[in-house]
Amino acid sequence: MDFNKLVLQRESVRKYTDKEISNDDIIKCVEAARMTPSAHNSQPWTFVVADDKELVQELANTTFNAVVKFNKFTPNAKVIVAVVIEKTHFAMVGSNKSDNEYNMIDIGAATEHFCLQAADLGIGTCILGYFQENKVKKLLNVPSNKRVGLMIAMGYSPFEEPRDKKRKEFDKICKFNSYK
Repeated sequence: MDFNKLVLQRESVRKYTDKEISNDDIIKCVEAARMTPSAHNSQPWTFVVADDKELVQELANTTFNAVVKFNKFTPNAKVIVAVVIEKTHFAMVGSNKSDNEYNMIDIGAATEHFCLQAADLGIGTCILGYFQENKVKKLLNVPSNKRVGLMIAMGYSPFEEPRDKKRKEFDKICKFNSYK
């Protein structure tokens, strides 16, 4: 697929059909994420794929509550993937020196590679930043000393075409040679 077309196709999908996602396609998504560059090639991620229907429902229930309702679509997901942050020596040293959290930057990039590959395969995704982390860790047997940084809901969109993207004007987000 043409990269620009892929970028326009990739969107946060919040409604899914009943079509199941093949393990081969999930593996392709994880492989795309695995190839993501990272600070000092630290690769600070583990992708925990939940494809068991009951487990997906339990994970979905951690993504919303009476106050936070924007993730109420997640029970319709066919797969939910947790992105576990792995600590690395370089990233900790680099973050202390530059005030950047390289592991978070790296898992964000890997997650987007995952989602771009899914979009190329016709699979919809939505990156989830809100969830009850302790419950997710318990459900997925993630050690208590590790963090779940993001989750990804997956499923096939019922819509044939992506929505029109509403974005800021180019000159509002890009400056050459000076911020002013």
